[in-house]
Amino acid sequence: MGAKGNKSKKRNGKSGVPAQRSGARGAASAPGPGQGSDFAGSRFTGSAAQQYGQQYNTFVQQYAPAPSALDALQALPPEFTGRDEDLAPLLDLLAPDSGTERPVAVVAGMGGVGKTTLAHAVGHEVLKRGWFTGVLLVDLRGYDPQPAQPEQSLDALLRRLGVQPEHIPPTGADREVFYRSHLAERGRKGERLLVIADNASSAAQVKPLLPPAPHAMVATSRRALPGIGRPRTLHQLQPDDAVALLALALREANPEDRRVEEDREAAERVATACGCLPLALQIVAALLVQDPDQPLAERAERLAAGNGRLDSINDGERDLRAVFGQTFDGLLPQQQDLFRMLSLNAGPDISTPAAAALTHHTETAIDNQLGQLAAAHLITRGTTRGRWQMHDLLRDYAVEQTQAHLKGNRTARRKYDQARERLTAHYVKRAEGARTHIDLSDQLQPSPEFQDREGALRWVDGESGTLIATAHQEAPSEASVRLCFALTEYLQYRELRDEALAIAALSLDSLRSLGDRLNEPSAWSHLGYALRDLHRYDEALDAHTTARGLYERLGDTFGFAKAWENGGSVLEALHRFTEALEAHATARGLYEQIDDVRGQAITWNNTGITLRSLHRYEEALAVHATARELCEGRGDTNGQANALSSTGITLQRLARFDEALVVHATARELYEVRGDTHGQAVAWNNTGITLQDLGRYDEALAAHATARDLNQAAGNTHSQAITWNNTGTALRALHRHGEAVAAGRRAAEAFESFADFTRAGEALGELATSLEAGGAGADEVRATWLRSAGAYDRAGATVKRDESRAKAEAVGSAAG
Repeated sequence: MGAKGNKSKKRNGKSGVPAQRSGARGAASAPGPGQGSDFAGSRFTGSAAQQYGQQYNTFVQQYAPAPSALDALQALPPEFTGRDEDLAPLLDLLAPDSGTERPVAVVAGMGGVGKTTLAHAVGHEVLKRGWFTGVLLVDLRGYDPQPAQPEQSLDALLRRLGVQPEHIPPTGADREVFYRSHLAERGRKGERLLVIADNASSAAQVKPLLPPAPHAMVATSRRALPGIGRPRTLHQLQPDDAVALLALALREANPEDRRVEEDREAAERVATACGCLPLALQIVAALLVQDPDQPLAERAERLAAGNGRLDSINDGERDLRAVFGQTFDGLLPQQQDLFRMLSLNAGPDISTPAAAALTHHTETAIDNQLGQLAAAHLITRGTTRGRWQMHDLLRDYAVEQTQAHLKGNRTARRKYDQARERLTAHYVKRAEGARTHIDLSDQLQPSPEFQDREGALRWVDGESGTLIATAHQEAPSEASVRLCFALTEYLQYRELRDEALAIAALSLDSLRSLGDRLNEPSAWSHLGYALRDLHRYDEALDAHTTARGLYERLGDTFGFAKAWENGGSVLEALHRFTEALEAHATARGLYEQIDDVRGQAITWNNTGITLRSLHRYEEALAVHATARELCEGRGDTNGQANALSSTGITLQRLARFDEALVVHATARELYEVRGDTHGQAVAWNNTGITLQDLGRYDEALAAHATARDLNQAAGNTHSQAITWNNTGTALRALHRHGEAVAAGRRAAEAFESFADFTRAGEALGELATSLEAGGAGADEVRATWLRSAGAYDRAGATVKRDESRAKAEAVGSAAG
């Protein structure tokens, strides 16, 4: 136990005087100013020496300095990656020139996010840079059944500082004084130590360990530790870094393992299923190492299958569920209940008002409780204030806890069912209120739920993911159908076409399950709208035809007329113009029967659009004028704007460009009054086209840019693509060929991604023209024309297809 050459004499300090018997007078007090700081010569009542050696004289031997443990950092795992942005602020704080006398940082985050590894990385880096002379490690075991008490942690730290056990005071308060005194003495000798206090569950565990200047501390915890230094929240890895971790872990076990490189897409799915959480990725990597023949795609499917994802993140030694359980078990009962209840919310996040509805608490009370869960890193604050998110794996754990809590507990099940009903009712009420502001038809009285249209749109923008998920989660019910119907106008306005189709199909299925024949034709109409917007015109026509038959059987003249009108618009898109005119006329006659002036105006305007397609421009102008007059008579500014917009396009076809500019400007002003961003963007885009017709290309570019900005603000990516295509033609006219090609590529790629193959064919044709004008090679130009032909072929536009093919052949012949 002692050092060599120091066992011949028993001494007390340097004097060689035998120590006093335990309990004798003259026991030394804690060192005062100017006194030594190592408690030399002191006796400690209640110490191990007193307990086991009362019948003997006790001697404190003068050993050589006990070995210290100031360089005990383990090597970082080979897969440590993706933490540069987290390391940088910690290193800035710990730098000698940081201006902070005693830097203290707290790295907090959910279990398994890599807090300990980051703290160790900090330790390695500060030693490498020579900023510290050593690192002290202590594990506070904050989430063990018996967390380390401060006196235990101080004992461990003092031993690692080289203090002999006999010199360590017995009480926590004395150990704290001794610890600080010892570190202060080392600081005076020019040493600078970094204390890493790992895995704390409370500030009380850490405060006694805070070192004096010039030393520093990095503490890690799954909770926020108020009053302890500078906080740094650690989040999951970015997707690319998560894949890199997986690859590094596999190659560390076997340098020949190339599964990540060979199937990057499957590796990304594995990383996503692991929530980009380092511990989950390390566990899954270990499982893959144990099964070197398992394809990543198989592992990804296993992780995504059913509700057993947490079962698949357990390698026999590390269990992610157990890590989460440690944090959950440390919550108060009401916090545990809130955590479980949050799993009832179907969406990716939840707002404070929605959580209040869920729990039946006031917003003030629930905000405080949510803050406590966030402090425990079981949820996180969203990017928008008042919103809260839960990591996917924690959501899985919350669902498991909810299921276990409800099993065999009838009272709890009734409580949770009521909570779910309150939450759904909250979403339905707010969504229906928002719809009254988003629908521009003037048929709905604006709800007091929102002050204006902008506020309604902002709310649905924030909740759309949750509303869609809630609609899908709910069993067929009146509430689920109401939610689907409330979302229809919003999804159309934001051009969320796939989502609109899914919601329309869901509402139809729900109504059929409920046997609700009264609302079924409306669902068919919504399905027709969604299919039309996706350019699936034949299916859209079938949907509107079905709706028409159902409305007729119900004796609903308004619905019957609307179905005829919708069918006519689809027939026009199918170039079945004669049938379209007949459908519009039939709808108009029905609207006249019920004296629906708004419906009549719509049919007149749509009739004009069909006449324009037939090149009957003067007739089209006349019916657009009729539509506009009807709308003016009833104060329908939205209808007026639509009729004016159609009039402007028809005037362009008649080469009456100056008149068209005036009309588009008037339409633009009306859309602005209505707060219709999409309508404003359309009017600006039409203005740009007219300016191009007039050869005013710089002004046209400005108009298209305004339209593009409006569409971007509204999230209308399809409409943005239209403006990019028109921008490309204006740039080409200005001989800015490189920019024209770039704009054309953006347009074509966007249309292809939307499966709008007619517009994709047009955009690719414009791109081919820009490439040729810019001096691109014949092979590239020809290939682009062939892509245009392929797009037209997929759209069923055979004439356009043949034209593009002929141009491709012409380019090839010229090159030959």
